[in-house]
Amino acid sequence: YKISGVWGNHEGSMLLWLFMLTGFGAAVAVFGPGLPLSLRANVLSVLAAIAVALALLSILSSIPFARLDPAPFDGQGLNPILQDPALAFHPPFLYAGYVGFSIAFSFAVAALIERRTTAAWARWVRPWTLAAWMCLTIGIAMGSWWAYYELGWGGWWFWDPVENASFMPWLAGTALLHSAIVMEKREALKVWTILLAILTFSLSLLGTFLVRSGVLSSVHAFAVDPERGVFILMIMMLFIGGSLALFAVRMQSLRQGGLFAPISREGGLILNNVLLTTACATVLIGTLYPLFLEAIDGTKISVGAPYFNATFVPLMTPLLIALPFGPTLAWKRGDLPAAMQRLMACLILALVAVVAVFAVAYRGPWLAPFAIGIGVWVMAGAMQDLLARARFGDLPFGVALGRLRGLPRGAFGTACAHFGVGLMVVGIAGTSAYRDEQNIVMKPDQVVEFAGYKLTFEGVAPAQGPNYIERQGVFAVSRNGEAVTKLRPAKRVYQASRQNTTEAGILATVMGDLYVVLGDEKGSGSYAIKMYFHPLVRLIWIGAVIMFIGGFLSLSDRKIRVGAPRRAKRQEAGDAATV
Repeated sequence: YKISGVWGNHEGSMLLWLFMLTGFGAAVAVFGPGLPLSLRANVLSVLAAIAVALALLSILSSIPFARLDPAPFDGQGLNPILQDPALAFHPPFLYAGYVGFSIAFSFAVAALIERRTTAAWARWVRPWTLAAWMCLTIGIAMGSWWAYYELGWGGWWFWDPVENASFMPWLAGTALLHSAIVMEKREALKVWTILLAILTFSLSLLGTFLVRSGVLSSVHAFAVDPERGVFILMIMMLFIGGSLALFAVRMQSLRQGGLFAPISREGGLILNNVLLTTACATVLIGTLYPLFLEAIDGTKISVGAPYFNATFVPLMTPLLIALPFGPTLAWKRGDLPAAMQRLMACLILALVAVVAVFAVAYRGPWLAPFAIGIGVWVMAGAMQDLLARARFGDLPFGVALGRLRGLPRGAFGTACAHFGVGLMVVGIAGTSAYRDEQNIVMKPDQVVEFAGYKLTFEGVAPAQGPNYIERQGVFAVSRNGEAVTKLRPAKRVYQASRQNTTEAGILATVMGDLYVVLGDEKGSGSYAIKMYFHPLVRLIWIGAVIMFIGGFLSLSDRKIRVGAPRRAKRQEAGDAATV
């Protein structure tokens, strides 16, 4: 925590961002000898401009090395809710995602300056985008995991404006990643890819403004200093406004690639992009609308989960249904009935999952089994893609297994990422639909039955931590007459800051989490107790980890990291000869 305390406040976190930006810029300089010299110079120039802006922010309004005089004998102490391993790694991964998208932004601006938008450009920018997407994925997952077990509120996602601030670049970055594939393979979607690279980094800057300007009140917010907000707003106007103006000037010169039919792999990726960007727009509107309304007439409103669930979920449903079709369709022109035939086994598995969930939870909610079935559909589609590439069923098993081992890592990476998405969908649907909750006042030795468990409240005992004191509630948990464990939810008071925190007691099982929170004392030794049971909730974070692994596998594929398509090289040579 002495190390993570460096980025535990606004000044240190901006220093971390600047440090990472200079490191990534050095990586572009070291690992980019294959780039055209002028393009590399322009990319590094844009990165340097961003670094100068962040350095000025640190020097003029967020000095990280300002002295604290007189210094407290034992330090001021890191914010207690940040004293957690997940929060030690959450900001570095999050900033690595933001910085990675700044590289994609720099490539986009450099391409507009030079009018160099070819398949080779997409090949160069794709590894950086993939690395940024990986880091942002695992960073958001760590933040969700921390909020789940540290804040004691029993949920994993709140649609908090600051949560949305990191989620919006992730949505746009996912669309950018898929759009770059089309540009690399077919030299199509050039306008769309360049615009997405600009918008993704713009949303990263917007998130920085929301977190650090003081316009939002959130447990995640870093600062409430309007001066910093104005400075960040000026940076946004410079880079976002300048890049969009350059895009408008150069847009007519962006030549499109080959034509393709609506039913094709390109068409599937376009559908993916449209739905992802529309979902991102709905999250953006829900996040900013209360701010605009308050600025106009002073009215304060709150846009919460009902709005986001009503707008985001309907957009994600067709995307998830269409997801397994993409890899089965051919480039330029695909055969939808043939793709459906290849996915018939996946459909059968999904229907079996729906029927099984209905049989177990026949009292509703009625849409939850279909949501779980969609998650199984996506996972089965990811596995079917690998089996189809290896030609299982068409070739002898040993031959097909050899082909499977010889598949490029990028194929395994794509399948892992899609499988992780499906696993997350199952976890989200399960814990959202079938969560059980109970609020009760309990006295010592009182027994309560909840979610198939018997909990005996043994009372509250004091405990001493390294830098805090706490009161622990002790709950003996048994099931079917056999002792399972003892849960010890606690209320902590940190000595340096005198700040209170809540520590949940969690029993993690394959089917779900038993989650107990110790509340306030109600007199006569009784306490308010909150109990939750979250079915399948662990699948959410396991799915995120699998997505991260999928990105790593794809990034380790040499075909993604090295070289440009030969067609693009011939095209560049032809352009040079024409000039």
